[in-house]
Amino acid sequence: MTTLTEADALDGLRDALGLLKDREQVAERLLVSSAKHSFDPDEELDWDAPFEEGKWFWPPELVSLYGTPMWKRMSEEQRILLSQHEAAALASLGIWFEIILMQLLVRHIYDKAATSAHVRYALTEIEDECRHSKMFARLISHGGTPWYPVSRAHLNLGRLFKTISTTPGSFTATLLGEEVLDWMQRLTFPDERVQPLIRGVTRIHVVEEARHVRYAREELRRQMVTAPKWSQEFTRVTSGEFARIFSVAFVNPEVYTNVGLDRREAMAQVKASGHRREVMQSGAKRLTDFLDDIGVLRGVGRRLWRSSGLLA
Repeated sequence: MTTLTEADALDGLRDALGLLKDREQVAERLLVSSAKHSFDPDEELDWDAPFEEGKWFWPPELVSLYGTPMWKRMSEEQRILLSQHEAAALASLGIWFEIILMQLLVRHIYDKAATSAHVRYALTEIEDECRHSKMFARLISHGGTPWYPVSRAHLNLGRLFKTISTTPGSFTATLLGEEVLDWMQRLTFPDERVQPLIRGVTRIHVVEEARHVRYAREELRRQMVTAPKWSQEFTRVTSGEFARIFSVAFVNPEVYTNVGLDRREAMAQVKASGHRREVMQSGAKRLTDFLDDIGVLRGVGRRLWRSSGLLA
């Protein structure tokens, strides 16, 4: 159990989850973990091995159309092809999100002591995210699928968010981008139905993202206790709107066109799919429970989270 510093004990910083841990101690532990459990994807993964015939690129239950009438009409080959394009679209989304995250982390540490463990870990996380983005880009190229950028509207909304986001808002968005994908990847890397390269990519990402989630959760707890009330409320609203943007961007409609499906029909069936709604809410549940505990899911923000489909 982490021991609080004298300063934290005197401050009595606590939220609904209890006393907050010392920021420097958390960072020191994450730095030790980073030194022991970091990977070079270029060396760690076998990029020369061909894909295996008949294996999925994403677990079928996590493919957007799974269980829909359209899915039932598709051949096994077309289903696997859709899983390949959706894996590429998620990798593309991950790159977009990680570039946003890196900018937000740099902004967070801009006026903090560079000698602190908290800043050194943020810089370490940025190193991780650079490797992840390059790994995702190489995966897309290796599979021969297109790069699937988010829409122009979402690119511009991302620029706006980076400009106006508060610090707690930034860490809430960080967790949103990391935890839903992390839940899916934890189901993917042990799944022997899935291509070995995909499993290797998701294994690396899960191990390293666990540290990023810990860092973001601890800092968000601190921010929601110490931030002024206007900032807390602004965080609730902006995080709810970001959840709405994220849930829409999670599936790129171009994947349906590129595997020979009617895009409008596919999107309508995904929207109506109870299975898909359950998948997204299950992926977000650990996060939404945490955000609820620390006071983020309140008022207008909570209604926005519900309208995103990520909160039951």
